[in-house]
Amino acid sequence: MITIGQLAGYVGVSTKTIRVYHDKGLLPEPARDASGYRRYGANDAIDLIKIRTLAEAGVPLARIRDLRAATHAEFQQALAGIDDELTARICGLRATQGRLRQLATGQLAPLPTEVGAHLEHLAGWGFTGRWVDLQRDLWILVFATHPDRATALFHDQAEILADPALRQLFLDYDHAHDLDADDPRIDDLARRITAATRDRYGVDELPELDEASEIPALIQGTVNASSPAWQRLDTLLRAQRDA
Repeated sequence: MITIGQLAGYVGVSTKTIRVYHDKGLLPEPARDASGYRRYGANDAIDLIKIRTLAEAGVPLARIRDLRAATHAEFQQALAGIDDELTARICGLRATQGRLRQLATGQLAPLPTEVGAHLEHLAGWGFTGRWVDLQRDLWILVFATHPDRATALFHDQAEILADPALRQLFLDYDHAHDLDADDPRIDDLARRITAATRDRYGVDELPELDEASEIPALIQGTVNASSPAWQRLDTLLRAQRDA
């Protein structure tokens, strides 16, 4: 028979943790002996090892308590389920580790080859370096957060820029960066962009922002913060879109 301190040392937990397990009903608390000490046996150590292992696997204490009353078959089935959950978590951690290593080398996320080629074309079409950098950051965010939709969204924009008239709208947007916020050319550009958007998508099929994601708002907020003219243009486009 051993004391609570010896039990804690053998199993690798603190005495405070053992007392918590007593309070939660996970580990029976033995009666005190004639000297006033609680004495633990081999079965207590085995039970504590099981509890510690399950807790380290992320199993909530309430579920561990329920498993103590489970049959052997139920316990084995529960362990299989916990093992599957751990496997999924390990895969997620490995993916996170991969992204962390990319971050360490200065790569937030790899972009498909076709996106890289598209970004190189932008400068040849007359877009500023500021716009190219903004587009690169935008697509990194989109591919990282919406991998299932990113390729379709990219192809849609690439198709738009292949049209000289629509590409000119983007060029005008880019070059409006340095205009005064009250320049009348901003009002004209907003009207032209709204008309072109409605012609492409239809009045009832205008692209909507993804309400479940903060990425579109983050991107637009970054754009607006860099230029008062762009901020006013965004305000006008939203007003005309909702009109």
